[in-house]
Amino acid sequence: MDTDELSNEIYKAIIIEAERFNHDLTLRFGLLAGKCKNEQEYIDNAEALIEYLKKADQEFLSMVFFGIIPELNELFDTLNRISRNIQRVKKIPMNKRHFDF
Repeated sequence: MDTDELSNEIYKAIIIEAERFNHDLTLRFGLLAGKCKNEQEYIDNAEALIEYLKKADQEFLSMVFFGIIPELNELFDTLNRISRNIQRVKKIPMNKRHFDF
């Protein structure tokens, strides 16, 4: 799937929130969509990515952020905010979410 196929709610919860922090983080969440069949799989994988990033070592973070690792407290705050956003969207039934296509 492509990020254009995500509901507006999950797009804002993850992609827009990541972009507010760092474009490289947005890229990671965007690439994730290409490996998913549907929004639920995307959400599951996004949550797994968040948990992985919270535990990642400096080498992996350097790869994710192309050599310029952001302030870790700010990164973790953003990841927690995205996680909370996801939890709010998960409470919205799929048939109540909005899609642009």
